[in-house]
Amino acid sequence: MTSTNDIRSAFLEHFEAHGHRIVPSASLVPQNDPTLLFTNAGMVPFKNIFTGQESRPYSRATSAQKVVRAGGKHNDLDNVGYTARHHTFFEMLGNFSFGDYFKAEAIEFAWNLLTKGFQLPQEKLLATVYAEDDEAADLWKKIAGLDDSRIIRIGTSDNFWRMGDTGPCGPSSEIFFDHGESVFGGPPGSPDEDGDRFVEIWNLVFMQFLEEPAGVRNPLPRPSIDTGMGLERFAAIMQGKRDNYDTDTMRALIEASADIMNQDPDGAFKSSHRVVADHLRSTAFLIADGVLPSKDGRGYVLRRIMRRAMRHLHIMGAKEPVFYRLLPALIRQMGSAYPELVQHQALITETMKGEEERFTALLERGLGLLSNELSRLGEKEALPGEVAFKLYDTFGFPLDLTQDALREKGHTVDEAGFEHAMAEQRQRARAAWVGSGDSVAETVWFDARDKHGATEFLGYVSEKSDAEVQGIFRGNDELAEAPANDDTIAILLNQTPFYGESGGQVGDHGTLMAPGLRVEITDTQKRNGDLVVHYGKVVEGTLKPGMAVHAEIDHERRKAVRGHHSATHLLHEALRRHIGSHVTQKGSLNAPDRLRFDISQPRPLTQEELSAVEAEVNQRIRENSQVNTRIMTQDQAIAEGAMALFGEKYGDEVRVVSMGKGEEDRSAYSIELCGGTHVDRLGEIGFFRIISEGGVSAGVRRIEAVSGLAAEKLALDTENHLKEITDLLKVPVSQAVDRISSLLEERKALNNQISELQHKLVTSSGANTIENINGIPFSGRNLGDINPKDLRNLAESITHQMGSGVAALISESDGRGSIVIAVTKDLTEKVNAVDLVRAAAEVMGGKGGGGRPELAQAGGPSAKADEVFALLKQKLKSS
Repeated sequence: MTSTNDIRSAFLEHFEAHGHRIVPSASLVPQNDPTLLFTNAGMVPFKNIFTGQESRPYSRATSAQKVVRAGGKHNDLDNVGYTARHHTFFEMLGNFSFGDYFKAEAIEFAWNLLTKGFQLPQEKLLATVYAEDDEAADLWKKIAGLDDSRIIRIGTSDNFWRMGDTGPCGPSSEIFFDHGESVFGGPPGSPDEDGDRFVEIWNLVFMQFLEEPAGVRNPLPRPSIDTGMGLERFAAIMQGKRDNYDTDTMRALIEASADIMNQDPDGAFKSSHRVVADHLRSTAFLIADGVLPSKDGRGYVLRRIMRRAMRHLHIMGAKEPVFYRLLPALIRQMGSAYPELVQHQALITETMKGEEERFTALLERGLGLLSNELSRLGEKEALPGEVAFKLYDTFGFPLDLTQDALREKGHTVDEAGFEHAMAEQRQRARAAWVGSGDSVAETVWFDARDKHGATEFLGYVSEKSDAEVQGIFRGNDELAEAPANDDTIAILLNQTPFYGESGGQVGDHGTLMAPGLRVEITDTQKRNGDLVVHYGKVVEGTLKPGMAVHAEIDHERRKAVRGHHSATHLLHEALRRHIGSHVTQKGSLNAPDRLRFDISQPRPLTQEELSAVEAEVNQRIRENSQVNTRIMTQDQAIAEGAMALFGEKYGDEVRVVSMGKGEEDRSAYSIELCGGTHVDRLGEIGFFRIISEGGVSAGVRRIEAVSGLAAEKLALDTENHLKEITDLLKVPVSQAVDRISSLLEERKALNNQISELQHKLVTSSGANTIENINGIPFSGRNLGDINPKDLRNLAESITHQMGSGVAALISESDGRGSIVIAVTKDLTEKVNAVDLVRAAAEVMGGKGGGGRPELAQAGGPSAKADEVFALLKQKLKSS
């Protein structure tokens, strides 16, 4: 028997031998088509090449592409497990020509591979062509020798392929395999075409025309080829089966399900084993490509797939999580072809197990409610919509899961009633939101959330993606278009790699681009919970809702931000270990150029403590361990030691970020609840340096630090400053401290000497400045640029020499005036130094001043010595 893995290899090697580049499978999350939920065809990764937006260094390619069809327009979920050929996940083999070869070569490659490579009997094969494509019909006759009876002309869209309403398009030719007269069914185009006798195995698309907006169809200058062969369907033919689930890969997974549940793979639970086998593949591959279960978007579809499989396991008797235990069987079958399964095995296992633990707890209660409600229904009566909504809202049952459970009982769901209950809940949420005190002006985002749903954030796994513009806003006004100008606008996309500011991490910057369009994004914010709003300016072209744009963040900026964010986690744990478990986060900022971290801490940190914390963070960075992210309930996260951060709002499910090697009973050095972006390995942080520590408020200290390039810049700047200092000192770095200490001692000695000389100079000439004002000796002197700190001693010395009197000394230093007034004790009943100095301060442009009756001081923006002394003399005359 030819294995599925052998078929895949033989297909790729055949086309490689004919000049095709083997291109690895792209992610299941499309990077170049914002309208697609998942990669749903083999040509999706090459779409931009076909449209001329991208070029590659090869003109022929072949691939085995991972495909998921479980949401949006291509949704096979409900049929999986009950038919022979429906899957949520499958592999699409294909060969592609980008303006190189065309119909003749495509038909010849296919025919030779099928009949010579895989040795299928020629008489078992037939082809369809588009009714008007005489060229393709003639080529099938010439190359394959098919007669008219085995070339079926189809005049419908089944044999004319379009990428969309406009763009590349062309006729197609499908190759069918005939299982023989013993199997019911007719050839394509006949009334019995839905039977199993004739099975389509390969579709050759001849991309020949360009569909213009007005419906005009013009020939493409470089016609291209896009083909697709479903591996599972072809493997069934090669292995003599008529059911995809009987092929080697699927059968191995079905038997693994049967073994773990101790059930007959072909017994009463045959369909359940098929559901589990199929959903195991889509679950594992989606998680490996960065999709995690959530309440919206791709994560919601993944959750539906997972919970559908888990419910079937529950039907078969599972009382505890078992789905994740099937992963090794999948890796044995497909791990060699798709190494991402092995690389992400731990994440896939953890995610599957955690989701099943949560769902098992919900399932018992939900199925109990469903059973009670079913007992009240008549035969084939629909389940009331409000009951289905309660299952969804309270127990996490998606509508399709309830419908799946009811189908086995012969019942349906009142979908209109379900939607009505959903609308009522939205209205209650709106009223509660506005009543909470939030600005009514921000209701624009509530309306946008109702209209468009949540923004799907792709930034955990990608820093660029295509997206569709859902809305453009200026203030509270929604715009029909936004031309290039200086107005800042807000933009909603259906999906985005841009991180909206939250949890201390700043929002991303970047660009939105399309042909003739460029939008500079200068801020990204989260609104109404899960809307990501992009703020920026159109610098070229006109932006309109519905446009497809390429969204790309500023990569270097994000790299710096996530380095600081990961460093903050390490800093938090290091502080708790060195300072104490009372240290908790009170606020943070993770920016491109620095991090700021506020903590609960009653006293300043010593330099020794800061040095120890810094050293520990750098030690963890050097370990370069993997940073892991898991999804779990908040209770589970806290039980595992995760730290919930100040100011964060957490839902039922949280992202848990673990980093650093674990010790003792901890699985990792740092475990925190966090929705931000982080480095993949700690070594990417680079280098960490604390630059300051200080108080913010009572019991709160602030640490500022840098990492990565910012830390390198700090180190380089410090080194350059040090070199400037040592150049000035004319000593090597090793002697700089001693030299500076010596200079400071010299400076201190010189200052003391200057003060002594000034003291002698002032006091020795003090008698020459004494005036008698109303019987009170008065000495007023402007000492110029003298240290204000010396005025006090000088004034006291002068009054001591005077025996009785008033001394007023003024200095002018650094553009500011200072005054000290001294009064001997025998005069304080008549003259108060505080009163005098306050009056002087007003003249100097200052305010206040203070001291004792015998000695007071003040200052002001200017000295105005003559005016001050005149005022003081006037005061003494009237005393």
